[in-house]
Amino acid sequence: MDLAPFLLLAALEGLVQASVLTLTALGLSIVFGVMRVVNVAHGEFFMLGAVGAYVCASLLPGPAWLTFAGALVMAPLCVGALAILADWAMLKRINYNPEATIVSTIGLMYILQQMTLITFGPNAQAVNPPFSYTIRTPWFGYSSYKLFIVLVTIVIVIALWQLLRKSRIGLLMRATQYDKDTAQNFGIPVARVYSGVFAVGAMLAAIAGVLIVPIRQADYLMGHDPLLLSFVVVIVGGIGSIPGTIAAAILIGMSDGLLSVMLSPTLAKIASTLLVALVLVFKPEGLFGKSARQ
Repeated sequence: MDLAPFLLLAALEGLVQASVLTLTALGLSIVFGVMRVVNVAHGEFFMLGAVGAYVCASLLPGPAWLTFAGALVMAPLCVGALAILADWAMLKRINYNPEATIVSTIGLMYILQQMTLITFGPNAQAVNPPFSYTIRTPWFGYSSYKLFIVLVTIVIVIALWQLLRKSRIGLLMRATQYDKDTAQNFGIPVARVYSGVFAVGAMLAAIAGVLIVPIRQADYLMGHDPLLLSFVVVIVGGIGSIPGTIAAAILIGMSDGLLSVMLSPTLAKIASTLLVALVLVFKPEGLFGKSARQ
């Protein structure tokens, strides 16, 4: 049997998984890189993006593509506003203490889970894709929406890179990341930068949730796996490194997709985990992290 069609299908599925993982992990990496905050509730922002897409699909009139476009704008904005509120009500009050931040975001995680459960119930909710055109190959048909996920991710990553490297906002973020006390002495509003960074991180996770929900139903517990995988990606790529996060997300997503062709899903996960372990054995600081000896 010709293996090429299966490898092509696995590569496409791995690319979709890598795209969603890139957006989710980038949000976690930016928050930790600038604020030095470990946001354990990051997966719940992903979940809220998916649930927000379901709400928009249910309430907004019009065709599927229009309601989905509304969800892609409104859900991340609402999640970003919630993140700003959480930063003001919790993180700022504890002065971004690392240990207290972990505990408080764990509490936030359970609050968001239970509020979603009470509001929408335990059942998974489906959202129709904005379009259902099938791309035909000589071997199989493939969903054009899944390729749309990859395209949107590329656009967002390029826009984020331009924002961080070539805008005043990015300059303020880098200055705060380098030395927040010095930045504050030079008049940079560190508190506003922190709120904005926390919101951007949450919005990236929410966008990933909106994009994934047409191919996976939304439920109140769906944030666990994205959170764990995002932590793995950030560590493998190098903590706080944007290029490292992108590279690690592609590596993990593509390897899982390709290995699933030759192995069972469980064995593919084990093999992907071993690959991650090998990276950390030879590069403990991550793919793009700086060595402690430098």
